[in-house]
Amino acid sequence: MSNPSSRVDTASRIIHAAPEEVYSAFIHPEKLMIWLPPEGMTGSIDAFDAREGGMYKMTLTYHDLDETTSGKSSDNTDVVQAEFLTIIPNHKIVQAIIFDSEDPAFAGKMIQTWLFEPFSEGTKVNIICENVPEGIRKEDHDEGLRSTLENLAEFMEDRPV
Repeated sequence: MSNPSSRVDTASRIIHAAPEEVYSAFIHPEKLMIWLPPEGMTGSIDAFDAREGGMYKMTLTYHDLDETTSGKSSDNTDVVQAEFLTIIPNHKIVQAIIFDSEDPAFAGKMIQTWLFEPFSEGTKVNIICENVPEGIRKEDHDEGLRSTLENLAEFMEDRPV
């Protein structure tokens, strides 16, 4: 296994919904599957147990691959397993993310923290990714985080009231 990375990637966005609504979109697998995959990907939940010490396993499938993109687990998929390290309802979720890959550039645990802060317009969602594997290009990860937050915003704003 390669040495853990010290890279930290972050993203944030205002979501026009209350923190408890945003939190709910995260801990229900049927909701998470809709908004979490970045643009150009779809997701399927293979296992889900939303509690501290619980985990989920998700398969993300790329639709259009180009010369700079390939899956970590197969040619067109990323299989990720996330362990819930900390869950503070409506405020914070910390997970250890492990990519299913034989490539040592994707080895190790990425720690991903989601913070939900009440804000005048709804909720400020902050994502902090620590120990980002060296195989994940920073530009791609930044784009993926932004895309995921955009998906979350659209999902929350399109929901029935």
